[in-house]
Parts: sequence; structure tokens; C-alpha cells
Amino acid sequence: MRAARLIKMVLLLQSRPSMTAAELARELEVSERTVTRDAQALSEAGVPVYADRGRAGGYRLVGGYRTRLTGLARGEAEALFLSGVPGALREMGLEDAASAARLKVSAALLPSLRDASRTAAQRFHLDAPGWFREPVTPELLPAVADAVWDDRRVTARYLRGEGEHRREVVRELEPYGLVLKAGVWYLCARVPGHGAFRVYRVDRFTAVEPVDPARPERFERDREFELPAFWEERAEQFARSILRTEVVVRLSPEGVRALPRSVEASAAAAAREALAQAAGVAGEFDGDGGGWVTVTLPVESEEVAHTQLTALGPEVEVLAPASLRERFAAQAVRLARLYGREDPDAGPAPAPERSG
Repeated sequence: MRAARLIKMVLLLQSRPSMTAAELARELEVSERTVTRDAQALSEAGVPVYADRGRAGGYRLVGGYRTRLTGLARGEAEALFLSGVPGALREMGLEDAASAARLKVSAALLPSLRDASRTAAQRFHLDAPGWFREPVTPELLPAVADAVWDDRRVTARYLRGEGEHRREVVRELEPYGLVLKAGVWYLCARVPGHGAFRVYRVDRFTAVEPVDPARPERFERDREFELPAFWEERAEQFARSILRTEVVVRLSPEGVRALPRSVEASAAAAAREALAQAAGVAGEFDGDGGGWVTVTLPVESEEVAHTQLTALGPEVEVLAPASLRERFAAQAVRLARLYGREDPDAGPAPAPERSG
């Protein structure tokens, strides 16, 4: 513990011209008396720590005690400090390691480049979770991250299925990589003896333990596995797999333009491609020159389609299935009653009776 603190103290002094005892105490989370003892210990060990006396005094390194990454340009140095995602590192339990790494890089840079971390942080920030959703860090994420780093096989308990069909299964896994998607953590792993890689939501793990705590077993990674390429392919497969239902709609030119903002990206792309093929053109398509167009949309379900297409308002007409068209017709009647009544103080209009 003290050795790590002494190293950090040297790196802090190497990255700045001088630091007071109070500043060092705050950075190292110790008392000023401990700082004084640590400075003396470093001096006795041959590290040239010099103490300036007086109110404006402090500690500094003398004699050019430093190493430098002289081959880095300013743009390259600033890019180094953009390579981490602070929130993600914190959730994986790697914040201290990342902080130490940044400190070492800062200490090794030329004096003219030491403001790279500050200038980069002032200009770029990555906030991964989606809007209107409080991110929740899975309790077992640090344990999963450790296994990923160490290429260590684990025995995991995982909740599969939804609702009343949810059950807990036990799997021995080879954890290859972690992905943070819209605030949700996923593990890409392989079951030993099976060639296929699978994706698991980390928040569904109930237990993650080494296969043999006494002798942690490491696995040999598949050298052909590329996490970014695997995730891109799997994400595309997932997006296509959830679109199990089709609806037929008529869209105005404005509806065609607004479609990507209302439905899944893959569904909108499929619709625009179908429209382009039907019109006998390639590339972008913006309707039939002024009229409405008919298109078949792949959707997750009628319930989801109703929610998504409602956002298009009068720019869309549902043609099929009949059940979804009836639902929109009933909604239109209710809206007409709500906005067309003469008495503004009247209560909400009653829902129309559904025909058999």
C-alpha cells in the first residue's frame, strides 16, 4: 500500500513543477504529516525530492528526474486521454488503474504537452446511457471484468427467459469481451467445447465464480475473434430477429421522410429499399413525386407498431392487418370527439364500443 503511494507521489511531482504538502495530501488521501514522512523516505531511497521552505514552499523533484514520451505530437497526446470512458471504467472497477495510467503518461510527457488531458476533457465527453433512464451498474460487473482481463474460465449462474418462464441456468464460460450498449452491459463469451460465441446481459448474472478457486483456470483465446466485428454482426442479427410481424401502410411524402424517426432503423431501411425497388430507382427515394406510397413494414408486434406509427399522425394510414387498422380507427374517433366537441368543460369523451 505504501509502495504504491510513494510511486504515485513521485509521478505527481514529476507531472508538476511543485506541489504543497496540502495538495499532495489531498491527492494521496493522507495527512500532511504522512506526506512529510513519505518525502523523507523517497529522499533516503535516492529520489531527489526537495522541500522548499516558507508559506509558498512545497515539494519538487530536482536534477531532471523524469522520463519523457518525446515522440508524441499534441494531437496524439490529447487522443490518449480520450481512449477511456470514465463511467464505464468506474463500473468495471478500473478507475484507479486508469487514473494511474493517465498520471504516468502525464508525468512522462514534455512540459509543453502536459495540459493535454485538460484540453481534451474540456472538449469531449462521452455519456453512454440513453435518455430518461437511470443507469444501474450490475453488481457482478467487476467480477466479470476481472475474468475478461485474465482470460479466466468462470462458472456463472444466469437468468434466462422472461416473466413466468424465467429460470436460472448454470454455465461454464470463457469470457471474451464486454460491450456497453445504451447503458446496458453485455458479455460476449463461449461455452467450452462449443465453437459459437454467445451474448449475455451482465445484469442477469446471479453468480460468477472461478471454475476452481484454488487454481484459476485460464483459456486460450481464439486469435481470430474480433470483438467489434462480432458485436456489429450480432447486433444486426438481433435487430432483424425482433421484427417478427409485418404491417402494410400508406405514407405521405412527409411520412416517408419521418419514418426513420418513428420505427426501428432496420425497418425504415427495409421500407425505403422496397420503395426504391418498386419505383425502379436506386439510392434515395422520396415518394412518387407528390402522392402517397404503400409499403410493408417489418415490426416487433402490433402493440409496438401502434405506438411507433401513432407518432406519424395523419401522415400514415394502416391498411393491414385489419385488427391494427381498427385500433387506429377507434383512436381517430376518440380524438375527433375529444377535439371536436363544442363544450370545452365537458369531461373526456367515452371510448367507442368495439364491434364484434
